[in-house]
Amino acid sequence: MNLSHQVNEIFVTILTEIMTKAKIYHAHLWGSREDKYRYLLEHDVTTVPWTELNPTSPFYLFIPQDTDLLAEYNQGWKITDIMPVNSVGIVTARDSLTIKWSSQEVMDTVTDFAALPVEDARIKYNLGKDARDWKVALAQKDLNSSKIENARICSVLYRPFDVRFTYYTGQTRGFICRPRPKVMQHMLYINNIALITSRLTKGETFAHVQVASSIVEVICMSPKTSNNGFVFPLYLYPDTQNQQGNLFVERYPNLSSYFLTAIREKLGYIPTPEAIFYYIYAIFHSPTYRQRYAEFLKIDFPRVPLTANNKLFKALEAKGEELVELHLMKSKKLNKLITKIGGEGDNAVTKIADQPKSQRVYINKTRYFEGIAPEVWEFTIGGYQVLSKWLTDRKKAQRTLSFDDVLHYQRVVVALKETRELMLEIDGLIPGFPLE
Repeated sequence: MNLSHQVNEIFVTILTEIMTKAKIYHAHLWGSREDKYRYLLEHDVTTVPWTELNPTSPFYLFIPQDTDLLAEYNQGWKITDIMPVNSVGIVTARDSLTIKWSSQEVMDTVTDFAALPVEDARIKYNLGKDARDWKVALAQKDLNSSKIENARICSVLYRPFDVRFTYYTGQTRGFICRPRPKVMQHMLYINNIALITSRLTKGETFAHVQVASSIVEVICMSPKTSNNGFVFPLYLYPDTQNQQGNLFVERYPNLSSYFLTAIREKLGYIPTPEAIFYYIYAIFHSPTYRQRYAEFLKIDFPRVPLTANNKLFKALEAKGEELVELHLMKSKKLNKLITKIGGEGDNAVTKIADQPKSQRVYINKTRYFEGIAPEVWEFTIGGYQVLSKWLTDRKKAQRTLSFDDVLHYQRVVVALKETRELMLEIDGLIPGFPLE
């Protein structure tokens, strides 16, 4: 046992001892600084209306909690116990170099960057000083150690509904600083999907759920690093050299045997991996689930309540599948556009402004998307307001929207509108929590 583990055990022992013998009280004081000063002058420790706390393992939070609701919530399965192979998304250390808008841009950049002298590459690509885990020379060595080829170019979920491209070797401290190969290798195969969620939702309301069919960037869920996106592949593949796009490698589900036993005891059978995934995805999109357990969703991975009602399970599975199809941009519903682009001039994204009454979102002084309802414009995934974030990133990059960009944005609007409706339908199916 190393020193850090010993210190941690000692700390837990001491804290447990304190919790069993000490009495802990809590009070909130809201208002302006002047109001707080006035209150403190007029009160002392004997006159403050304290609330006695009973902090419990494992978090020992020094705030009031609904312990009955916590016990109910804890009956669910933590997602890390359901899907044990997981990690945060990749860390590039140099997004401007490694993340591109097209596969051709990736290949052009990689080929050029790998051939330049170190300092010339640093200057040309504005890379700044080397970091501990990312250095220009190491990035070039990674690229040059094997033949540069198109097969290593892959898509990456960068932000909600914003898939871009990168060059993936899987080498830690290489072109990509932390490629998370133990998890991301499984996302290089076709026909695999991954759940993305956060361990914490510090400073944000839980809306931290996405799905991906590619590798995933670490802050795809939130700009707050405390709320990084964790990636849970549905299927795992043997570690083979010929892994990208191979249809003939036997895969197995990333579902723990303990969880499969539990769900069989509930339903009387084990559903398919996809059915389980869709069920979980639906549960995490329930507005009531998010609101009821909001306090607990802030501090750890979300938990999945199981039902013994097979009819309910299948109904939620179906809604979850619809959500997944929408979020992977595969649903036929996306073809029925509800917006149009109007105004004069080009599609350069230079100034973003929304006018809720007219349901217009301007991308410059004269061009706009029309037909975006305020509630769709304001829809968030994780810490991002989706439609605003997508445009803002293109404004920063001085992008002019292509025909495909415009169509994609219009399809995202449909996806968000349909998601809101499906979330309400999911709540309509659930008779109440806890599930039975």
